[in-house]
Amino acid sequence: MTPGIAIDALWIAWLLSWIIARFWANRTITRDTIAAELLFRVLLYAGLILLFAFPRNYRFYAQTQLWRSGDALNWIWVALTAAGLSFAWWARIHLGRLWSDLVVKKSGHHVVDTGPYRLVRHPIYSGLIFAALATAVQKGTSFAMLGLALVTVAFMTKARREERFLHAELGEDAYDAYARKTPMLAPSMRPRRGNSSGDFLI
Repeated sequence: MTPGIAIDALWIAWLLSWIIARFWANRTITRDTIAAELLFRVLLYAGLILLFAFPRNYRFYAQTQLWRSGDALNWIWVALTAAGLSFAWWARIHLGRLWSDLVVKKSGHHVVDTGPYRLVRHPIYSGLIFAALATAVQKGTSFAMLGLALVTVAFMTKARREERFLHAELGEDAYDAYARKTPMLAPSMRPRRGNSSGDFLI
């Protein structure tokens, strides 16, 4: 098995398991607009097509091979892809039945600030962006890097939309207090205020 095939297999396994897990969720009470979700889907799917539909040995006039990694480094990118997908799954399991692939308010919805949600406010998006980054670097093509950019923009815009929605649905006391102390997507090395024991947000 080559590193490229291994990365594709990891993403396929993640996708299939993610689809099955959609049935493990509470009832939806309210949801965000379909139009806003449509923009996210267009950006995400376009990014994934660029990331996966054009392998680096695919000869296409607009695709440029930017760099090539050696075998050992390629397997490191495979491991980092697996780490990103695993982080996303950790967050999904920790969120439990409150998870949804849409921006919604679930029955029993509340702020989750433990586990991976103690590190970042959107660990599922963080894990998937990190996995996409490792995948794009392993491929080393202009299309893959453009795909990474679109995937990142898609998740960043969805994260901001989700935060506006949760602010309105859960209230300032609940969500904003959590948002003020926890980074959005990238863990921070800044120590928590009032913590002298070196407990960092990483």
